[in-house]
Amino acid sequence: MFNWSKSSKGPSAAPAAAHGDAPVFRDIGDLKGQVAVISGSTSGIGLALARAVAARGGDVVLNGLGDPAEIERTRAGLEAGSSGRVRYHAANMMRGDEIADMVAFAKHEFGRLDILVNNAGIQHVESVEKFPTDKWEQIIAINLSSAFYATRAAIPIMKAQGRGRIVNMASAHGLVASPFKSAYVAAKHGIVGFTKTVALELAQDNITCNAICPGFVETPIVEKQIADQARTRGISKEQVLHDVILAAQPTKKFVTTDQLAGLFLYLVSDLGASANGANFSIDGGWTAQ
Repeated sequence: MFNWSKSSKGPSAAPAAAHGDAPVFRDIGDLKGQVAVISGSTSGIGLALARAVAARGGDVVLNGLGDPAEIERTRAGLEAGSSGRVRYHAANMMRGDEIADMVAFAKHEFGRLDILVNNAGIQHVESVEKFPTDKWEQIIAINLSSAFYATRAAIPIMKAQGRGRIVNMASAHGLVASPFKSAYVAAKHGIVGFTKTVALELAQDNITCNAICPGFVETPIVEKQIADQARTRGISKEQVLHDVILAAQPTKKFVTTDQLAGLFLYLVSDLGASANGANFSIDGGWTAQ
């Protein structure tokens, strides 16, 4: 378990003020007083969503891998550029106890938890017959099981508040498959099913659970895939980009992190209150084929 005095940057802030008995309508972009935990948020999609929350006055708990000094620069930069507060928790997404501790840390630091984003993910490209068993276990743990542990810990907090938003970052690969990605596809299909179950269980608690299913987004994980696909298929990186990565996306363009943030902000607002247990494709038409 973590020593929170070391995990937290700066002194613990006072909990956000309660909103009182009268419900407060949360429009898109109104995140003042809201607290978000975003796994895998030191880079890529997770960092973009953290920026979206911080820029709109929300408080954020970052999580993810990277050089500690660089993570602190990221955290400080987010906080300096917003009216929200930003903390970091180094939970290992392969350890359920550390994930639960991260959720408890958010409640301890900020007094509440309004938004949980299960975003952490890794990838490995290989045929099933050659797929390393340790990579299989790692991908299932980080891409799927971590969402269970975080959600399990967040639900009691959200129920006590009478409101919550859970957003699971799935993938187009949660709806369709591609060769050489068995573990990733299995995990993302699992996320889609998990999302539906959580939504049904919490439907009367004013807590929603939805999945965003992006196509290819230009992030570090995709950059690595290009190199891995080139090695596995025996073709150039340029061929991978044109004939593999963007072949399935009719627009032939990467999805941008700003576009994902726009959908995310809708889902965590009250305008998105009736969106529940849904899978939102944002893939340039990939899964329309």
